[in-house]
Amino acid sequence: MPDVWADVSALDSAMQDRLAGVLEDRGADAQQRVLRETFLAEIAFEMDARVLDVGCGTGVLTRRLAGRPGVASVVGVDSAPTLVERARELAAGLENVAFEVADARALPFGDEEFDVVVFDSTLSHVPGPDAALAEAFRVLRPGGRLGVFDGDYATATVALGDHDPLQRCVDAMMAASVTDRRLVRRLPALVRACGFDDLSFSSHGFAEISGGGYMLSVVDRGVDVLRSRGEIGEDVASALEAEARRRVAAGTFFGHIAYASLTAHKPARAAIV
Repeated sequence: MPDVWADVSALDSAMQDRLAGVLEDRGADAQQRVLRETFLAEIAFEMDARVLDVGCGTGVLTRRLAGRPGVASVVGVDSAPTLVERARELAAGLENVAFEVADARALPFGDEEFDVVVFDSTLSHVPGPDAALAEAFRVLRPGGRLGVFDGDYATATVALGDHDPLQRCVDAMMAASVTDRRLVRRLPALVRACGFDDLSFSSHGFAEISGGGYMLSVVDRGVDVLRSRGEIGEDVASALEAEARRRVAAGTFFGHIAYASLTAHKPARAAIV
């Protein structure tokens, strides 16, 4: 099943609204906010920095970038017009923010226009992430900084033991929502191949042991995938959703995803590639 994020505009309006809600809910999650704050702290923003947020979605990170010390302006780009429109609505009143519809692999900007380029949970959804990284290299000024945050989604789990039925839901959701679940494992090599240097790579963990808010939504979306493919009927779908909530109520729910962040520089005297 193809990655739903690869062509959001092709989905019906209800699904587009649901995905926009997923992005905003994830952005509001306390642990997810801490992960992004840690990631952004790894990037040294110089004064009056011009920042490009590639794959901005509804602009969760774009809005946070706009308020960081040293950031003069932020442009968010996404290939989904509906998400870009929502991003504009949510960022109304922020004078240093702009949004454009654009493919990460063919950015509508000139060479060396930005001081910082960030990808937040974007590259794992892009077929051909090397092309997106090459574009980031092109639009960065010499000495500019690259920042990438993404999930090692092959690690996503809610399993309490072997053959846990809820894990099947998580696996189905990830297969339908991520183009390359192991992208971060190849990321350092991809970044170096594009010409970046001075790489720094960090691992981050996201875990839920009580409310199960974000990971519960992962289970629910996985149930929807299995139901839509005809692999389970309504009775089984309801039973899976009920089991996830039983675990939350009993205090036995567990969910975990490993994330990674990478920062790198464009060499000061590098030729455009």
